[in-house]
Amino acid sequence: MTAKSTKTRIIKIGNSQGIRIPKLLLEQLGLENEVELEVQQNQLVIRSVKQARQNWPKQFRIMAQRGDDRLLIADSTDLTNWDNSEWEWQ
Repeated sequence: MTAKSTKTRIIKIGNSQGIRIPKLLLEQLGLENEVELEVQQNQLVIRSVKQARQNWPKQFRIMAQRGDDRLLIADSTDLTNWDNSEWEWQ
């Protein structure tokens, strides 16, 4: 079942105010512990927090399939004299 709209009341929570979000809506949207709030055109937008780098493994696979995972500057991995003489590789 998909809920499109529902009414709720603004309630007092300590010194703040809040709303109760029905479980059905939370499950439908995949909202869990932390959300982002934003005001857009006089509306409150609530969305899940995107974790940094959460899709990187998938994106790296796509890049490899497309051949986009190559170095842009080929000689950037060349060793310098310091790398060869001063650095101790382990």
